[in-house]
Amino acid sequence: MSSVNRENSSSADKSNVTAPVSATQRVYSALREQIIRAVIAPGERLKVEALKVQLETGTTPIREALSLLTSDQLVERIDQRGFRAASASKAHFQEILLLRCQLEDIALRKSISDGDSAWEERLVLSHHRLSQASRDNIDEFETLHKAFHLALIDACGSPILLKFCDQLYDLNIRYRFIAGKSTGYAKRDVTKEHDSILAAVIARDADNASGNLARHYITTGEFLTGQLGNSLNDR
Repeated sequence: MSSVNRENSSSADKSNVTAPVSATQRVYSALREQIIRAVIAPGERLKVEALKVQLETGTTPIREALSLLTSDQLVERIDQRGFRAASASKAHFQEILLLRCQLEDIALRKSISDGDSAWEERLVLSHHRLSQASRDNIDEFETLHKAFHLALIDACGSPILLKFCDQLYDLNIRYRFIAGKSTGYAKRDVTKEHDSILAAVIARDADNASGNLARHYITTGEFLTGQLGNSLNDR
């Protein structure tokens, strides 16, 4: 084998090696999931020394991860005294809901206008995977549920808009976990709601698709607002 071929082979081998997850990224992912799923309660102090023991890492990765989570609005800095999980209130939830409806309306309409057949195929596939998922497997369901909602808008052509929508999705889902489980939620036919959104999008009916998506969010929002009364004080 020539030196050039050996060099190319070596480069190819390196490109196939998965880069190790940094300590900061590992801590960030772990804390992010715990906060979104309300394992860490709103307003709970995040003490660096305790987190070092829990996550088996050093001070620097903890502080770097907490700073990243502050940018995500999942953590709040307490002056010079440290960090805490972001607080929660009905007013904050209503603001998130309003922004989701407004921003995703823009993104959805743009995707319907500009999305190609490849986008449609990705969207249909993501919907199929979600429809087959069991709610008993919470990790799989949450992953596929988010994938479907982001697939609806990922042909909008605006990375900044998509980033905002992604962040708002996570902030919104956090409130669902804060509200907790309820048998009343199961009375909704959420699968049918997803079906109606998809059908309108595939038909390129922007007004109907936007209306279906907004009703889907507002219905969830109204239900969760009622549930939140049992979970936190409105501030």
